[in-house]
Amino acid sequence: MKKIIDLIFLILFCNIVPLCTELSLSEPLKIVLALVLSVIFIFSLFRNEKIPVKSSRLKVLKRGTSLVWIAGMAVIPAIVVIVFYFIHSEADILPKIFSVVIPLFAIAIMFFDGFIRITVSSKQIKIMDYILLMLFWWIPVINLVLIYKFYKKAKREYFFESDKIELENARAENEICKTKYPVVMVHGIFFRDWQLMNYWGRVPASLIRNGATVYYGNQQSALSVPDSAEELKNTILKVINETGAEKVNIIAHSKGGLDSRYAISSLGLDKYVATLTTINTPHGGCDMVDYLMSKFSDKTVNSIARKYNKIFHKLGDKEPDFISGIKDLSPVRLKELESKMLDSPDVSYRSCMSCMKNVFSAGLPLNIGYLIIKKLNGENDGLVWVESAKHGTFRMVKASGTRGISHGDTIDLFRENIDGYDIREFYTGLVAELKQQGY
Repeated sequence: MKKIIDLIFLILFCNIVPLCTELSLSEPLKIVLALVLSVIFIFSLFRNEKIPVKSSRLKVLKRGTSLVWIAGMAVIPAIVVIVFYFIHSEADILPKIFSVVIPLFAIAIMFFDGFIRITVSSKQIKIMDYILLMLFWWIPVINLVLIYKFYKKAKREYFFESDKIELENARAENEICKTKYPVVMVHGIFFRDWQLMNYWGRVPASLIRNGATVYYGNQQSALSVPDSAEELKNTILKVINETGAEKVNIIAHSKGGLDSRYAISSLGLDKYVATLTTINTPHGGCDMVDYLMSKFSDKTVNSIARKYNKIFHKLGDKEPDFISGIKDLSPVRLKELESKMLDSPDVSYRSCMSCMKNVFSAGLPLNIGYLIIKKLNGENDGLVWVESAKHGTFRMVKASGTRGISHGDTIDLFRENIDGYDIREFYTGLVAELKQQGY
């Protein structure tokens, strides 16, 4: 209703010249009308809206979408009045010019006000959306399509995030993720546990809000499975010592699942781990590794490794080992390691896997990986094929939309709200299940 009222006043302000020239009003009344409509227009540009959740970002986003909608809906009425006024009015040319300038100015100002609000508050609108708008804003029809998509994304983000906040506020007291044992989240290869750019995106914060105690694996970005497992062991023993807990629940992504299995089976962590949940982990290896290694010369691979190791040494790794990390993802190498990663009867093993629905489900390099693995093995997430991810109790994770879920989506890499798949709810469900099972 408030948007409709704002729209009506914007239309009136846009037609302030026709109103003042065509209505039989005294000069003082015309001045008052013009001032009142101008004040209301200015007020509408600066005011915010009340929303049901406590979030200054979403408040700005909501008002931004409202302003873009109001500006868009005012265009056709403004054009109709301008045409009618030019044809039927006997006013001088100057009022007719202003009857065009004022609505153009008012609608443009309101649109850009909304656009700026959305730009500074939205986390779902991507750089490519802005680039496309900058390139094609001057082309009729195309610009309208792009603006509509821009508006639709922002509006969807507002409702998605508002519903999420309301849900978590409603269940906060229940602490559905307050497990008996703390949760240790173990990252995959080529990443570190930076808190400024969390590997797990929005997931840890959501788990913590729902009662979970969360720690991180803190292993280096690229090492062999045994070496990463040793680092993980040290981290978990510290968690045990710090919390006084008897055990931990491990949630591990990608190669982190292999590191965890090795630490449990070969480094004595079986007595300290209650559950291991692996997410898109290549338990059976990744054939793409052998495929790509065969395409590049040893010289090229060693050159890439040196550069990688140098960069990540500066980023905090003590002794990164690109080649060892990569080779341990090979099916041949994992067969050699299998005897050292046998399941412990004292640990509950479960695994999850997602897959991309097509090459457009992710950007580079996952879309290239998808094509390679699809040819080599079949359905995959851009890095791991489905059968390779099965270990222990297995579940397939699917989205109801057409996008699919990539390897990066399972750790909220792009912080994207995907149709039919709420990454935060997925992990919340996993940990809530651990609590229900007594872990």
